[in-house]
Order: sequence, then C-alpha cells, then structure tokens
Amino acid sequence: MRFGPQKRIAARVLGVGRNKVKFNQDRLEDIKEALTKADIRGLVKEKAVYKSGKNSQSRSKARKRLLQKKKGRQHGHGSREGRIGGRINKKRVWMNKVRSQRKIIKGVKEKNQIKNEDYKQLYSKIKGGFFRSKRHLIMYMEEKNLLKKNDTTKKKKTE
Repeated sequence: MRFGPQKRIAARVLGVGRNKVKFNQDRLEDIKEALTKADIRGLVKEKAVYKSGKNSQSRSKARKRLLQKKKGRQHGHGSREGRIGGRINKKRVWMNKVRSQRKIIKGVKEKNQIKNEDYKQLYSKIKGGFFRSKRHLIMYMEEKNLLKKNDTTKKKKTE
C-alpha cells in the first residue's frame, strides 16, 4: 500500500516533516480512504495518525568528556577561551608567586646563608613586586653576593 498523499497531508496538518508522520498499523484501511485535510484531522483526533517523538541530543559524549575533565584532561590550548586572567584569578597568581619567593628566602635564612638585614630588604622587595619569578630572585641574590657559602657543605663534599 502506498500512503504518499496521506503522509503529505498529515505532515501539513501536524506541522512536521513527512518522516515524523506515523500511522497506526491497525487503522491502515481508514487512512487509505482519507483524502482530505478534514479526514486526516479526524484520524489525528482518533490517534490513527500521529507524529513521532522529538529526537533529543544524546548526553553520552558529554558525560565522557566531563569524566575526562575531572581527571585533568582536555584542558589544552584548543579548549581554552578568553584571557588567562579569566581562567586564573590575578590575585591567585600574585599569591602563588609571592608565597614561593618568600619560601625561598625563608629557607635561605634558616640555613644562615643570608644576613637578617638582607632578608628584610628582600622581603620588602618581594612585597613590592620587584621580582618576576623565583629564578629572578635567586639571580638577584647571586649578583648582589647576598648568599654566604656554608663551611659545613664544603667539608662534606671534600671528605
């Protein structure tokens, strides 16, 4: 049996495409006799002609992606949007930088490789944002000869 005209009219009546129109298999004889829009509307009321459900977008790939992101993956350059300031807060960057620099001068002070006055001077420079990074801080200390060599380390190496 061919239901081309009925399908076309039903698609118009239901406001969907032809592929979305479905016919009740038990009522095929009635549907074949329907030739007008009014006939099709009557069949729609009787649920002999209906539209199939709306296809929804699958979330399976999204769930997999989320799982990968939880593991720390899929954060490469291609996935990033916006400036770095949008992803990492400027204050957080500052705090990390200052804390790491302060940790370095604290360790150097505990090993008695630096004078107390120099420590205070470096601390205030760090607070003022003088140093770009840990490496910059270490280079500065070496250039200004602020680091003292420990005699105990030399003895251990020669023995």
